[in-house]
Amino acid sequence: MKKILTRIGAWLGKRNPFVLIGIAIVATLVAVAGGSAAMEYTMTEEFCTSCHEMRNNVYVEYGGSIHDTNRTGVRAICPDCHVPREPVDKWIRKVQAAGELYQHFIVGKIDTKEKFREHRAELAKNVWTRMKSTDSRECRHCHTADKMSSDLQTETAQARHEKGRAEGLTCIDCHFGIAHSEPKGITPADIVVKQKL
Repeated sequence: MKKILTRIGAWLGKRNPFVLIGIAIVATLVAVAGGSAAMEYTMTEEFCTSCHEMRNNVYVEYGGSIHDTNRTGVRAICPDCHVPREPVDKWIRKVQAAGELYQHFIVGKIDTKEKFREHRAELAKNVWTRMKSTDSRECRHCHTADKMSSDLQTETAQARHEKGRAEGLTCIDCHFGIAHSEPKGITPADIVVKQKL
């Protein structure tokens, strides 16, 4: 390795500094473009359902849910609910997800339906904790509270939204189990976190 680095150093030392700057610029552009392309691919439904753990468990539940099929035809796919849109937060979440991929997929923690069911409450708790800590940020990308028309909501929905706001609740406290089956023994109300607003 030392020989290789010495040769590269000798080769670079003989080059015009402008050539080296040009190489650095091109390498940076290639890295940024490649990183952006990889990021965009990992934000697709195809990528999210490429492993059987997701395709055969949570994706099956999502099929036919209000986020999949509805009267307006507007669909929310996996990253819409599970990945922030802000660039820095998105990269942070992607790094966390890579760790989760290793922990759950590569190690085989949830590689069968039985194992998935066994760990379902833990997995849900992780997602709900993250969503509660960000005041359901991902929900609010599509559902804007100040643009909701109370007139189009039932009296019960109006009262519950008002009560939730008064109690400092966030979307996920009430609206869970919409796209996926609810785990047994836990709800978001059982999770107490300090919200990052």
